[in-house]
Amino acid sequence: MHKQQRWDIFCRVVDNFGDIGVCWRLARQLAHEYGLDIRLWVDDLESTQRLLPEIDTMLQVQKVDGVAIHHWQPEFSFDTVADVVIEAFACELPENYLQAMAETRPVWLNLEYLSAESWVEDYHLKPSPHPRLPLNKTFFFPGFTERTGGLLREKDLFAARDAFVQRQQQADNGTHDSLQVSLFCYPFAPIRQLLSIMAQGPRPVHCRIPQTGILPAVCDFFAVTQLTVGQQISSGQLTVEILPFLSQDAYDRLLWCCDLNFVRGEDSWIRAIWAARPFIWQPYRQEEDTHLLKLQAFFDVYNRANEATDSEAAARTSLEQFHRAWVGGELQAAHWQQLLQQLPALQAHAKQRAEDLAQQADLASKLVIFCENS
Repeated sequence: MHKQQRWDIFCRVVDNFGDIGVCWRLARQLAHEYGLDIRLWVDDLESTQRLLPEIDTMLQVQKVDGVAIHHWQPEFSFDTVADVVIEAFACELPENYLQAMAETRPVWLNLEYLSAESWVEDYHLKPSPHPRLPLNKTFFFPGFTERTGGLLREKDLFAARDAFVQRQQQADNGTHDSLQVSLFCYPFAPIRQLLSIMAQGPRPVHCRIPQTGILPAVCDFFAVTQLTVGQQISSGQLTVEILPFLSQDAYDRLLWCCDLNFVRGEDSWIRAIWAARPFIWQPYRQEEDTHLLKLQAFFDVYNRANEATDSEAAARTSLEQFHRAWVGGELQAAHWQQLLQQLPALQAHAKQRAEDLAQQADLASKLVIFCENS
């Protein structure tokens, strides 16, 4: 039995779905694994419905998979303040809720964005007094080291992944001719260059693309006006398959069955790590090229895990070079060819790093422990 039974998670949906994606996974895990009474306050139900098709956008309150989802509206009303309040990604709590918090003094956390940068360890769990009210907010930083808040990971995730992969291998006898790739990226990525390089490459590629904002670029490459869900279209060595916009569970399964995954932002990045498959991460573009610092910080953590042989070092170098070319918009055929040559070594590295990172406590468990001790 946990001291704090009701938790409120506040989330404003940003255009790229990352905020609600992280908040929903966290809310569901806290409800399922810790038996907590979770209220998830969301300001945009229509966008949330794309991730959770079962949501009724007309309802102000509804229960989905053990989580109470409340529509966070400008005229904010509530019955009681929760024992734990999570302000996701500095979304700013309603003023009347803050005033009520000053009376009950709940545990108040600001859940920050994920970063591998070293400064995260210094700012994790730092208090921040409210300028007007007798309240203290604590900054909670997810991260890749023991001195951070950890990474989102359900306790049965690896078992579910491995069982799914085994079923897939049995279904196709463990063989397929083409390289299986998933592509989820921001529209400003060099998408046409990537598709062209794949089409002219040395190996057949089956690229699965969920229905997102990058479809216009895919249409441009194939010189068509429209691509619909379920459609397959080919050019040279490349076959593209258009998937619907996927739920989070369906997206996990897509990552698990591909040989190489292109991901972006935060939620899909974490899931690609746990998929234990080679992946290419595209951080969100920021002013003054700050995103390049975040990319390098991730390499420093992801590739420094253990002493590498010359062949392992070459594989990791090819991975870093491809990332920089992809993020910098300077992708060339040589980057793709080198990546393909190194895929077996990169597969082994991805599996090992997933296992290594899973030895650390996950984000939800660290949150619960911190709140119980507060």
